Amino acid sequence: MVDLNVARVAQDPTPWGSRLLGTTAEQSGVRRIRIQLLLTSSIVVTNCFGIAMVVVLVGFVLPGPPLFTIELLTLNFVVFPLYAALAVVIGIVWGTRWCLRTLQWAIDPDRVPDEFEQAATTAVPMHLVIVEAALWLGCLVVMTPLYGHTDRELITKVMLGIGFSAIVVCANSFLAAEFALRPVTARVLDAAVSRRHQGIGVFGRSVLAWILGTGAPVTLSMTVAVLALLERSVTTTRLATCVLTLGAATLVFGMLLMTQALSAALAPIRGVRRALHQVEDGDLEAQVTVYDGTELGELQNGFNRMVRQVRDRDRIQDLFGRHVGHDVAEAAITQDSELGGEECLAAALFVDIIGSTTMTATRPATEVVEILNRFFDLVVDEVEQHGGLLNKFEGDAALAIFGAPVPLRCAESAALACARSIQHRLSTSDSDITAGIGVAAGRVVAGNIGARRRYEFTVIGDAVNEAARLCELAKNDTSRLLASAATVTDADAEEAAHWQLGESVTLRGRIEPTVLARPRTARSLRPSSSQQP
Repeated sequence: MVDLNVARVAQDPTPWGSRLLGTTAEQSGVRRIRIQLLLTSSIVVTNCFGIAMVVVLVGFVLPGPPLFTIELLTLNFVVFPLYAALAVVIGIVWGTRWCLRTLQWAIDPDRVPDEFEQAATTAVPMHLVIVEAALWLGCLVVMTPLYGHTDRELITKVMLGIGFSAIVVCANSFLAAEFALRPVTARVLDAAVSRRHQGIGVFGRSVLAWILGTGAPVTLSMTVAVLALLERSVTTTRLATCVLTLGAATLVFGMLLMTQALSAALAPIRGVRRALHQVEDGDLEAQVTVYDGTELGELQNGFNRMVRQVRDRDRIQDLFGRHVGHDVAEAAITQDSELGGEECLAAALFVDIIGSTTMTATRPATEVVEILNRFFDLVVDEVEQHGGLLNKFEGDAALAIFGAPVPLRCAESAALACARSIQHRLSTSDSDITAGIGVAAGRVVAGNIGARRRYEFTVIGDAVNEAARLCELAKNDTSRLLASAATVTDADAEEAAHWQLGESVTLRGRIEPTVLARPRTARSLRPSSSQQP
């Protein structure tokens, strides 16, 4: 009847709240047949149940003249069954044709219903109820005069039986149609611009369940009691039978209808709860299908909006972390960001590609970018493995900080170990990239530098300048890696064992001389006088 190829909801076996409605992986043709069967069977079952209820109430329960007599033989076994059969057939044909015409848009899986189609689709359950109510009203209009013509005392009895049964059948049909059309409602709600209520609501469903399961049987019991008071001929046995039968109906119907109403209310909540567990497990792609037009549908849609916002915020946070470092991003999110910084002990590592100017002049720009990306991927990998922060990229160079903003047990050891790892990977890789690396440590100021409307996290201090000068000097050194002796001395014994101290030099822009340190694995050659900074 309809095609319900709605968006797939990952790992949800019941996207519409019940296994009877299938899954999103089901073929559209199978789903059309499934929903058509649910609608048709609900109409047939509820009406047959209503017919049986009329027979029981009028024939055996309600007080009054006996129904099964020779005078009423034709009415009981010809007229009433014939009308009931015709009514069921007319209801199925009439309701099905109207549904097919109304839901024609849903045959196309990519079709987005317009406002008229949305309103018409939402009104399908109520329209089916109107069809059934008209047929039951016709039964009341036809059968009451016929039975009353035979015995006037049967009028009240027939009217009560048919009227009560009609109320139960119509209400059950409404709830059943709402259930069967959930996949169609999901497409309507997905296309609707406004998320206003498009149903009787949770309160309305609860009231409806109470009216059918409790209110109607109790009202009928009170009516029987009034008739017993007015008609002295009602025996105690018949009155007891009426009370017991209607009391049992109240218990059974009340439980069934309340269960049906609660199931309709709990299904969306269960879907949201299941999706919440997915989000708790880290799956930010979780979502629920919005198929309820009541306040519960707003809950479903609100959850989807919330997850989208969390997903967007997580994506922004991830991009922010990629730009400034995840530790800096976390600190900026959890703490009050302001200009300025704090003094701390940190180690700086400066790495710069050798011969980048020639490479840029002799190779295509796209190839240069690919080379730089591979190089920086290696550097970032090692820096993060050693607990550092890649603070900034400067063309073909990069500055890494150890000990800020997250303190380390020994920032000097981490920086020196990272430098050795980078140098080893560059020297043993197939790439022809070589780089100078400098490492220094000392007191620095780490914080936000810039203007109030635009600033960045950075580290300012003599150690950073010293690392940059050591990197510049390392480009002309055979080891390609130089550190200050003070940094090696402050490192732990295990890391310091990998280094050997060398000569003392005065770095460009500095007053005090710096004693150099090189890895023990590299041959230490003193640079010539032409290589002095």
